[in-house]
Amino acid sequence: MSEYVAHLDGRTATAAELNPLAFAGYAHFTAMQVRGGGVRGLDLHLERLRNASVEMFGRAVPDERVRELLRTALADGPADVSLTATVFGAAGEFTAADAEPRVLVRSGPPASGPEGPLALAAVEHERDLPAVKHVGEVGKTYHLRRAAARGFDDAAFVDRRGRFSEGTIWNLAFWDGSAVVWPDAAMLTGTTMGIVRRRLDALGVPQRVAAVTPADVPSLAGAVVMNSWTAGVAVHRIEDAALPEARDFLALLHRAYGDEPLTSP
Repeated sequence: MSEYVAHLDGRTATAAELNPLAFAGYAHFTAMQVRGGGVRGLDLHLERLRNASVEMFGRAVPDERVRELLRTALADGPADVSLTATVFGAAGEFTAADAEPRVLVRSGPPASGPEGPLALAAVEHERDLPAVKHVGEVGKTYHLRRAAARGFDDAAFVDRRGRFSEGTIWNLAFWDGSAVVWPDAAMLTGTTMGIVRRRLDALGVPQRVAAVTPADVPSLAGAVVMNSWTAGVAVHRIEDAALPEARDFLALLHRAYGDEPLTSP
């Protein structure tokens, strides 16, 4: 697949229908990688859309309807694609008017993320509604660009209490040599993060949630970023603090993710 295809409420979207969305900022979404027609963690994607819709619109599109829309978007395309489901209200933003949530599903080329390892800048930033994967977040791209201008590959966010939370489009995971450490801070719990956590539990791998600060980086045994593209890209530096390569840690995360079965929408 060389181009993106958009379906609105189960049919191919027209330019006129997409035009109002081009500048809309009140919506939420989930992004997934489809392989062989199946999705890992489909239940987590549906849960994300459901919870975010209730938070933002006071109601949610039923799960089975969302699955139907995903199936329609996949019906005439290749077995391996990137798929994004965006939920928005027809009333748009900057209004208190109530509106039934609508669903836009966009398919495009499959993605697997950068090779890494990455160098991350540590920047103070807290997302609005951190538990919701919403659109219109200029801060993510702004801090990415600022980090790149300083010679880094991307940025990791630090909250007002000095704790790492997440990356621009990533979750963070750390390795202390014996356990996976997830940041203790307000953040978006990624679907890949959810998959990895439950599969690590099944493998008996120790995990803990703890506050991790920039001062803790030199004592860590490894770090990665993860999102819907990949279960882990190695991080070899955060600001001036170097991190070990931690190949076994990276392989463990990918093994855990691979243990999750593919589910057809």
